[in-house]
Amino acid sequence: MSVYLHDIPLSTAQERFKQAIEEAGLWRVLGAETIPLDENALGRVTAEPIWAKVSSPNYHASAMDGFTVRAEETEGAGPTTPITLTLPDHAQYIDTGDPLPDWANAVIPIENTEALDVDGNLSSTVRGPSSIRIRAAVAPWTHVRPLGEDIVATQLVLPAGHSLRPADLGAVAASGHANVKVARHPRVAILPTGTELVPIGSELKRGDILEYNSLVLAAQVKAMGGLPTRFPITADDFDSICQRVEEASRDHDLILLNAGSSAGAEDFSSKVVEKLGTLLVHGVAVRPGHPVILGVIARSHRPERSGAQSKGDSPSTVHRPPSVVPILGVPGYPVSAALTVDIFVEPVIAQWLGRPPLELPEVEASLTRKITSPAGDDDFIRVAVGRVGEKLLAAPLARGAGVITSLVRADGLLLLPRGEQGAEAGQKVRVRLVRGQSDLDKTIFCIGSHDVILDLLAQFLAEHDRRFVSSNVGSQGGLIALKRGEAHVAGSHLLDPETGEYNLAALRQYLPDVPVKLVALVHREQGLMVRRGNPKGIKGLGDLTRPEARAEPSRSVRFMNRQRGAGTRVLLDYHLNLMGIPAEGIRGYNQEEYTHLGVAAAVASGRADCGLGIPAAAQALDLDFIPLFHERYDMVVPETYAAGPLLAPLFDVLLGLNFRQAVSALPGYDVKEMGAIILEK
Repeated sequence: MSVYLHDIPLSTAQERFKQAIEEAGLWRVLGAETIPLDENALGRVTAEPIWAKVSSPNYHASAMDGFTVRAEETEGAGPTTPITLTLPDHAQYIDTGDPLPDWANAVIPIENTEALDVDGNLSSTVRGPSSIRIRAAVAPWTHVRPLGEDIVATQLVLPAGHSLRPADLGAVAASGHANVKVARHPRVAILPTGTELVPIGSELKRGDILEYNSLVLAAQVKAMGGLPTRFPITADDFDSICQRVEEASRDHDLILLNAGSSAGAEDFSSKVVEKLGTLLVHGVAVRPGHPVILGVIARSHRPERSGAQSKGDSPSTVHRPPSVVPILGVPGYPVSAALTVDIFVEPVIAQWLGRPPLELPEVEASLTRKITSPAGDDDFIRVAVGRVGEKLLAAPLARGAGVITSLVRADGLLLLPRGEQGAEAGQKVRVRLVRGQSDLDKTIFCIGSHDVILDLLAQFLAEHDRRFVSSNVGSQGGLIALKRGEAHVAGSHLLDPETGEYNLAALRQYLPDVPVKLVALVHREQGLMVRRGNPKGIKGLGDLTRPEARAEPSRSVRFMNRQRGAGTRVLLDYHLNLMGIPAEGIRGYNQEEYTHLGVAAAVASGRADCGLGIPAAAQALDLDFIPLFHERYDMVVPETYAAGPLLAPLFDVLLGLNFRQAVSALPGYDVKEMGAIILEK
């Protein structure tokens, strides 16, 4: 049974919230203000239509530097039949933008005239000659900007509800306005709650959580056109939260109460809304963002002036703000919080500003792997999007509600509507883009084995106008992705137990008919990562199955493994086999992480005592490293992409000195073969 009051469909929750706002008389533009027409008006939304006060230009203006003439007096002029016009009666010099004399109706550019002196000889005084000779006729109004060419007085310049762009500001100014009437910014209060929260920049101790949700939410609100106010952190105390919400209600149009929206012992948000107003919704069938709270509360009144003054109001007019304030209980997980604001806040702010709601452009793409979804929820999935050959691909990113970096890496959102339990690899899906189309065409898709230098490579490629997007699925997964045409490159370090060679046998197995280049990236160390001081006294793989652990459980070693298909997993199994160590005897052998950093984090957090990985990952999380093996880590590139312009900067970076030096500065790498072609088939 759900612990929420109602686990309702997303569309029902949105309609219920909208209806409550309408009943409060707030589903409208909240107010307007007149502001100076300057660069600060950029992005503001017009509160009324803007009509031209003057024409632009407001006279017949020259469009060129040259000479004004009567067009009819140039008839018959040609290369062998020039016509001479005397100044000032039949021609007159004019600069661009100057008004034409009343008698003139055309302009001849200065470069199309020959300046003559009083004797009819060529003159060096090109702007003040006695006469000019022309060798081509001009039609009436040639090179003239007639009155009202751009704007005619009384015409509509911009409609109400228009978001002002740079060019719009110029058009409004050209039409004779010095001020512009715009919708006032909706005022949005953002209230972070949680005893465990600490401000950005704090020295962290165990159990502390940096409070950055309010920063993200405030930036979202500002981008939507709202005016955010970030309140200080409020501890998990019912009365304190009530007091803070009442304080925010006095001079804000909307309240975002962050965290405490679930059903834990210290989740007070729903009770706060119930005490101060009406709880409309607690729990929406959407992921991420399940424990959303929607409600309205009574405004805590105090005498105040409204920021908006209607036309005709006297300066002393006092407005009473609405008696209720909408409130959202926003989930504490960062991804859930951001998505909740996009879903529920954007339409409200759009209505309050009088502009259309934001609509993201959509593209059709093919999924790179199978995904599953709860059948009863609308599931928003973050994806990386890129073009590989003729196919536009969508690669699902980490789906945890707390993985804020998945929003950073996301190019778009895929919505699996309630009733659908997932989608298959290769299935066509609609993706709402949060990144420009041009960026997608500059994206290099790397799917395969993980190494921290791939992040370094992404930074170097960014300097060459390329996006390097890596998905860590293991070496075997990368080769399979290349076979399916779902990646440009794959990182791989698959050891052949028979020959001791890397990747060659795997290429024959997985890509027998695909011409590829096998490019050496680095030689690197692999070893066991342990906590500082090596409290378990681990020396090698033999310690993973200590016989004495049966008698002394405290002596046992918990291991964190890599996923099946990872080159590191293959390397481990190879050496376990050589040493005669049974995998089933290793505590944690079936516990899997998808990256070296994931294994390192498991050790650093105490979930495991050790894990196989690379020195750079150990250094990143302040772990000790026990070196065991050396291996070659390669990049596999299909020939069809290796020869194209998209990957040209990749090879330039690999052969360049700067990237080699940056990698060499990390522990455990040898770059002597970087960029070398190991195999071309």
